[in-house]
Amino acid sequence: MPQPQDVVELILQDHRRMEDLFRLMRSVEADRAAALKEFADLLVAHAQAEEAKVYPALKRYKNIDDEEVEHGEHEHDEGNEALLALLEVEEVGSDEWDSKLEELVEAVTHHADEEERTILNGARENVAMERREELGAAFLEERERQLKADCGSIDNVRRIVKA
Repeated sequence: MPQPQDVVELILQDHRRMEDLFRLMRSVEADRAAALKEFADLLVAHAQAEEAKVYPALKRYKNIDDEEVEHGEHEHDEGNEALLALLEVEEVGSDEWDSKLEELVEAVTHHADEEERTILNGARENVAMERREELGAAFLEERERQLKADCGSIDNVRRIVKA
């Protein structure tokens, strides 16, 4: 049986992987298109799982600010818009691609930093480990479902942005 995992730690692991993928997408030696594909899948699956399984549960805790959770959802929208702009660039590594990549890095890094300082610290302090592990299992299940559905495809990202 797999080890139960704390939702806070799972989210932090995803944030660190996104940072690694940013480094790859900036590197001329790396397969930037493959890094973007992995990043797109991870960003969308991560955000969808947070919004479906984690954020609604955290809103129930009085010491976790609902406005911060709602702000996190708004920042997911901004990240998805920046992701779509990058996915729509024709040539990987072009000046336009580099520019759109930096906009994406800025949007996602800002959100991850804010989420870690506010929502995740609040969850760590106010939510019992057993509940965080339950949320971790739900987060992983939804994240995996999204990944299997090719959630980072340009068509799906367009659909999310228009929603």
